[in-house]
Amino acid sequence: MLVQPGCYERMLTTLLALLLCVGAGTIGGVFFAFSVFVMRALATIPPQQGVAAMQRINIVVINPLFLGVFLGTVVVAVVAVVLELLSLSSPRSSLVVAAAVLYVVGTFGVTMQFNVPRNNRLAHMATDSAEAAAYWPEYVRQWTQWNHVRTAAAIASCACSAASLASWLSEP
Repeated sequence: MLVQPGCYERMLTTLLALLLCVGAGTIGGVFFAFSVFVMRALATIPPQQGVAAMQRINIVVINPLFLGVFLGTVVVAVVAVVLELLSLSSPRSSLVVAAAVLYVVGTFGVTMQFNVPRNNRLAHMATDSAEAAAYWPEYVRQWTQWNHVRTAAAIASCACSAASLASWLSEP
């Protein structure tokens, strides 16, 4: 059986685009839930309870399954960009590169630059302190604003990956 030139490369880039699509979509869904109802619910309860709940969420989220998808998608995105930049052969390449940049910068980068520092600050506060009560409304507002950004970036990354996969279906 003869293998067509570029067959393995195409299979690998297709697999990476699929993994990027699924990873970005999964993380986008998690972040979407926080934007749409989790943070809204936490904002309606007394600050002491909201701070305690968010502190616990920020501990529980550090687990192999979540981090595997969240960080694994960064790795997939970087590998996909490298392969696509080495073979910029079709419009699908630009879609994969866009998906990767959206995820790495808009999802991972925003998380590390804006959400994590707020989580770390909150983690060092006693739930029943005046400092925590005063910081809580600001935390909810700012954390949620940045969560909207990373949600949109993850969903846009998923959409670009899906579009690249769809464009491959129409190629010979």
